[in-house]
Amino acid sequence: MADSKRLLVMDASNVYANAIGKEHGLTRAEVNGLKTRIRDAHRRIEARRDADVGFMTLPYDRALAGRVKDKAAELRGWCKNFVVLGIGGSALGNIAVHSALNHPFHNSLRDAHPGRLGAPRIFVLDNVDPALMAGFLDAIEDELERTAFNVITKSGSTAETMSQFLFVQDLLRGRGLEPARHIIVTTDPRPSVSLLQRVAQRDGYFALPIPANVGGRFSVLSAVGLLSAAVGGVDVDELLAGAGEMDGQCRAAGMADNPAAQYAAIHYLFYQKKTPITVLMPYSQALGRLADWYCQLWAESLGKRDGLSAKDVFVGPTPIAAVGVTDQHSVMQLFQDGPFDKVLTLIEVENPKSAPWRKGSEDVPICHGEGEGELSYLARSTFGRLFSAELAATRCALRDKHRPNLTLRVPEVSARTLGELFMFFEYAVTYSGCLYDVNTFDQPGVELGKDYTYGLMGREGYKPPKGAGQGPQADR
Repeated sequence: MADSKRLLVMDASNVYANAIGKEHGLTRAEVNGLKTRIRDAHRRIEARRDADVGFMTLPYDRALAGRVKDKAAELRGWCKNFVVLGIGGSALGNIAVHSALNHPFHNSLRDAHPGRLGAPRIFVLDNVDPALMAGFLDAIEDELERTAFNVITKSGSTAETMSQFLFVQDLLRGRGLEPARHIIVTTDPRPSVSLLQRVAQRDGYFALPIPANVGGRFSVLSAVGLLSAAVGGVDVDELLAGAGEMDGQCRAAGMADNPAAQYAAIHYLFYQKKTPITVLMPYSQALGRLADWYCQLWAESLGKRDGLSAKDVFVGPTPIAAVGVTDQHSVMQLFQDGPFDKVLTLIEVENPKSAPWRKGSEDVPICHGEGEGELSYLARSTFGRLFSAELAATRCALRDKHRPNLTLRVPEVSARTLGELFMFFEYAVTYSGCLYDVNTFDQPGVELGKDYTYGLMGREGYKPPKGAGQGPQADR
């Protein structure tokens, strides 16, 4: 476990002019010039805390955590496969947690392998591609009686998730199995709001709540992400403890003591300087899917046509996910020699050799002996040393190419540090919304696409868009 006194540390030295040059870097005066706006944002955020914005208080809901852990213990006692049915914010957080904290080959390990931590296989079906659905059915068809499904949709009517729900419910009934034993629903607890909640009450499905004041992309620390985490063997108490520690740090009114506010200010200033692309590049295979979660958080929260005080502003930085060292050999050429339109955030894990599923944290030797002549410099080293060198080299190369970059350091990948990262980015995007003068918590563009989908599928009260064909009628 990470030292409880040690939080995520941000090193922003490579965004300043003294590191990357006056033409491309910021000055301390520019960042300090946002102090008043950050202080005002802090006041506004605090006023909304646990009112219409609820993600900040999720780490303290111990009653829910207890209920989730009890249900997870029951599921681990009989199920071999645990399947999340959800999309967007109902899926990406689950994927990020599982990828970060479970064995990288979790589903391929034999059931008794110690790296499985006694957990079932974990699947997250975040698409309705028919080939994916057919492939999944092939994978679990012979184990359906030992498979549990967590249906996650806050509205209780999301077309993609509810289609999967109908599919699974029909599949279970067709095998003579009781759906109420195999299906857990996570949705808005109000029957007047959620169709899925009404179905759960009618048919006896176990239900977990999504708070009304927590949007999908901010919901990973709610029941949305906690159940699959607990079933997968993750210490959810540690996950929430890390988030709580970061919540305390991000409530500081002054920007100097608030890393999320600093992060928001730096990115906002680069956006004003025509640097509209933000890249999150963890140097950790385990944290690679955290970058996908970050992309939704940033894009849906900040990409807006209308601002709070003006119409047709069309603002929003473009988030990009990358992972080190893989993407040094794919997109790094563009990052270093392409347009000066990107600011990179590198995540450094100080002890990349440790993992929650691993006993000990010993390094992995590249080989034993001197190896092949010119390769002796590798043969006598370790993968941990090589990995750390790759990160240091990238950071220096970006600096020397005058590319703004900052580093978020965590001591290890653990439930506690992952909780810190989730809360850090959620606060950072909230401060960013205040600076861009947009509503961080809505997504009107996404809603339009949903409405068009409903129209194409023939849902009552919705019309298909012009020029899109006849929808399902075309199949008849």
